[in-house]
Amino acid sequence: MMNSESVPELYLVKAFTKQATGGNAAGVVLFADKLSKDRKQQIAASLGFSETAFVSASAIGDAKVEFFTPNRQIPHCGHATVATFGLLVEKNLVQEPSAVKESIEGPRQIDLLSGKVYQSQLAPTYNSLTEVDMLPSEVASALGLTADYAFPAEPVVANTGVSFLLVQVPDEETLKALQPLQDKIAAISEKLDLVGFYVFTTATAQADATARMFAPAYGIPEESATGMAAGPLACYLYDFLNFKKQSFLLHQGYLMQLPSPSQIEVKLQLDAQEHIAGLKAGGHALVVKQLELAQL
Repeated sequence: MMNSESVPELYLVKAFTKQATGGNAAGVVLFADKLSKDRKQQIAASLGFSETAFVSASAIGDAKVEFFTPNRQIPHCGHATVATFGLLVEKNLVQEPSAVKESIEGPRQIDLLSGKVYQSQLAPTYNSLTEVDMLPSEVASALGLTADYAFPAEPVVANTGVSFLLVQVPDEETLKALQPLQDKIAAISEKLDLVGFYVFTTATAQADATARMFAPAYGIPEESATGMAAGPLACYLYDFLNFKKQSFLLHQGYLMQLPSPSQIEVKLQLDAQEHIAGLKAGGHALVVKQLELAQL
C-alpha cells in the first residue's frame, strides 16, 4: 500500500525487456504525493526519458500514476505503466494477480502475471487519412520519403486510448533507413492530435511486426518501446491485415540507430461476433537502480 507521508524515491526501470541493454527506460518516482505539477515536470525534463511516472496514494485504486514526457503531461503510457507496476511488485506494494491504476482519465485494470505487467486498453477506433484531411504525400514527406511514395496500405489513425498514425512499409530495410523530419511529424501530430507516428513492417521473422515510433510533439524523437501504440497496431493487424488470432508479439527498438530491443505482448479480447472488445498490452520490467532525486 502506498504511504502518502513517505519521502519520494526515484528509480530507473526498463520496460519490455529482461536485459539491461534493451527495453525502454522510464523514471519512476514513488511516494510523489507532495510533489507539485511543476516539480514533476522539472524532474521529467531533467531525467530526459521519454516518460517519467509519478506514483501516489489512491482512493479508488492501488496507486495513482501520472505521466510526464520532457515537455508535457500525458494521460497514459504503456511502457512507464509496465515499469511502474514491475517496481511496485518488486517493492511488495502490490501483488499478483492484479491491481488498479488511477489515471487522470479514471481507473485502469492492471494484470500482474508470471512476472509480467499488462495494461488494459479500449476497443480500437480508426480514421482514414481522408477523414482527417491529410494526404499520403504529406506523411511520406514527413518520414523523409518521396512525396509519391507508394505505401503498401494507406496510413490510418488508430486509437485505443490515445491516437497514433500507423504507417506500413514493405520491409525492415525501408524501416531502418527512414530519416524522419521531426518538425514535419510534430506539425502533423499537433494537427491530428497524435502522440506520434508508429511505422511498422510485418516482413520480419521473429515477431508479428517490428516498428519504430516518432513522437517529437511530445519531446520524443524516437522511442524504443510504446505499449500504447502496440495495442492499436495489433488491432490493425487483426482488423485490416487478416491476422486472425488473439495474441501478438511486436518488436520495437531493434532498428533504431542505437538499438534497444523491446518485446511487447498484446492480447486481444473478442466478443461473440469476434470483434475486438478490448485488449491488454504488456511485458517484462527490469528494475535497474535507484537514482538520487535531490540532485534533479
